[in-house]
Amino acid sequence: QVQLVESGGGLVQAGGSLRLSCTASGRTFSNYALGWFRQAPGKEREFVAAISGSGGIADYADSVKGRFTISRDNAKNTAYLQMNSLKAEDTAVYYCAAHQAYSSLRWGVVDYWGQGTQVTVSS
Repeated sequence: QVQLVESGGGLVQAGGSLRLSCTASGRTFSNYALGWFRQAPGKEREFVAAISGSGGIADYADSVKGRFTISRDNAKNTAYLQMNSLKAEDTAVYYCAAHQAYSSLRWGVVDYWGQGTQVTVSS
């Protein structure tokens, strides 16, 4: 079992920044790729970003490239999503996700989900 807990969501003005954190427990953190997905009201859950277990490779949805950065600190069992230049359309519940295979997680295969954290961007 892997437990994932997100934090750092909140209300921010358009153009501002937030950093989301995802803290893992239960199994060896570095064995898992980590990712972020989001779901806005009335929309399906969508991929945002993913990072490999070592942190050596990452990818992003086209909608957030150049604005969001995913990173991880395996010594702290924590992954991060730095969100800059936020737009109203970034408003969603953001979920941390884990899978042992980076390539699977990148394309939406998830073994473990966090509970989600709300990000609201005001215009």
